[in-house]
Amino acid sequence: MKTKIFSHVLTIIGVSTILFSCENNNTEAADNNNTIKAPQNILYDLIKVYPHDTLSYTQGLEWKGDTLIEGTGDYTKSILHLLDTKMNVIKGPIKLNGPKIAYEDAIFGEGVTEWNHKIYQLTWKSKKVFVYDSKSLQKINEFNWPYEGWGLTHNDSSLIVSTGGSNLYFVDPNTFNIQRTLGVYNNYGYVSDINELEYVDGKIYANLYLHDNIIQIDPNSGLVTGNIDLSDILAKASAKYDPKTVNGGYVLNGIAYKKESQTFFITGKCWPLMMEIKLK
Repeated sequence: MKTKIFSHVLTIIGVSTILFSCENNNTEAADNNNTIKAPQNILYDLIKVYPHDTLSYTQGLEWKGDTLIEGTGDYTKSILHLLDTKMNVIKGPIKLNGPKIAYEDAIFGEGVTEWNHKIYQLTWKSKKVFVYDSKSLQKINEFNWPYEGWGLTHNDSSLIVSTGGSNLYFVDPNTFNIQRTLGVYNNYGYVSDINELEYVDGKIYANLYLHDNIIQIDPNSGLVTGNIDLSDILAKASAKYDPKTVNGGYVLNGIAYKKESQTFFITGKCWPLMMEIKLK
């Protein structure tokens, strides 16, 4: 009888110790989260408004000098084309799908970037990456990619890929092999739905799918250091309508930095406008 009572007491002490330990761990985790700074709010000025083709389901956007590279999605109209400073098409479109391709075989275009005179274009679920000559837009290579393709940009040595989750992948431009993986987080935890990307002055800027903001990411730590609220940008630009009233998927997506003017060009999927903004 004494043995059973003693055993029961030990069990109570053991459980209490575990609970106390868990409580301490949770407290430590909360304390650690509290030490992470919240992203700073980054304000902007609207500089100019341009027309944007409402057939362009924008997935990738990038300036190369005075040429704007745009890659679009949708199974029936995924393309790659080049635009001038007035948003007129000057090269392309390169269509990712032929007119008779079956829907189940169709390719859905995603993010684009230009590196070393080559344009790279991701695909959503086809696990392919297309590489084009940046002047002729002739396809010169193709890579396999094990994940979904969402956003694409580059720094001086690597291409940077998002896949719709919390991770960014730094890959070798010559092989598309992964060099390192970066988890993106803020003071609340990991940040998901990372979409279109742009790398500017040592920071990564990213659209979050279905969100009206752009986040600024430290490429070394993965910490979200800034947030740009663009929920009012269509109203500021005097847009005649909100594209999301036409289709709920017509959301903010597309970030292109123009180095010469130090401004960002912002648009969305099938948006009627392209907005040029300058961060404060």
